[in-house]
Parts: sequence; C-alpha cells; structure tokens
Amino acid sequence: MASLLRNARSLTSVASFVVKTTVPRLSAVAVIRHRHDTSHNCLQRSGLTQQFAHSLSIRKYSTAKISRVDIEKKVMRVCKAYDKVNAEKSLFSVPRRLYGGKAPMTLDTIQQRVDLVLKLYDKIDPEKLTADSHFINDLGLDSLDTVEIVMAIEDEFGFEIPDADAERLQRPRDIVQYIADKEDIVD
Repeated sequence: MASLLRNARSLTSVASFVVKTTVPRLSAVAVIRHRHDTSHNCLQRSGLTQQFAHSLSIRKYSTAKISRVDIEKKVMRVCKAYDKVNAEKSLFSVPRRLYGGKAPMTLDTIQQRVDLVLKLYDKIDPEKLTADSHFINDLGLDSLDTVEIVMAIEDEFGFEIPDADAERLQRPRDIVQYIADKEDIVD
C-alpha cells in the first residue's frame, strides 16, 4: 500500500511539472498564432497581395546583406565594451602591497623586548636578570618555567620556536641571538 501511495505521489508530481512547463509554452504559441492569423486576415481584407503579406512576416534583417565594414564596426564596439568591463574589473583584482608589516628590528630593540618579557615573568627577580644569567642555574627556574618563557617569547615576536631549538635557549643572550638569526638581523 505504501509503495502504491509513493507511486501515486510521484505520478502527481510529474504531472504537475508537465502542466507547469507545457501550458505556458502552449499559450505562448497560441498567442503568436492568433497574432499571425489576425494580421494575415487584416491584410487579406485590405486587398494586399499574398507576396506583400509574406514579405511582412519575414524578419527584417534575415535577407539584408551586411558589409564587411559594418561587421568590423560591430565587432570593434563589442571588443571595446569588453575591454572596458575587464579594465574596471582589473582595478579591483590587482594585488596591492600594504605596508602594515612588522616594525624594523635591531639587536637593541630585540634585547629590550626580551628583557621586558623576562622582567614581567613572575618567577624571575628583575635584579638578578642579566644577559648571561642561566635560567635554571642562576635564576632558579625549572624546565616548565623555561617552556613558559619560550611561549611568551613566541607570543611577543609572532612566530613559533621548534622544540629542538627551545631546548638550547637557556640564557636571554641565546634568545636574542636566535631571534636575530631568525629575522636575519645583523648589527
């Protein structure tokens, strides 16, 4: 019973599709035929010849010969319009350089930024911090603290430091030298 109901529904949907698509086309054909018939009848009533009536029903440009110059003018007009549209599109698709990149860095600015990050870290005493102080031996930090320092440096400078490189960064001077090498800064 359910399959019969599904078949009936699909049949009605097909029927409604055919009605929706076919009926407007048939009515358009009927309107065109009605216009043709009424204009043909009017011409016969007015006494015009069959040849004249036939010439009116032919499309105006189907028998006209267009010269080569006219064709070239039309093609050039279309090409100019096409070029104008493409020129307008290309104004928006051209890549532009925006100068909103990083600020220029020197070894001094890198040193100042690294010192600021290290001084703001809670477990480091700013009085004991020097460029050559070792994080574990001199400042009393453990390995987890050094990982946190490396993460803070990554956030400050906007790039990731691989774990193999992070293990070698044991002093502020090492961090400054690593960043200078990474950013190709030579002073």
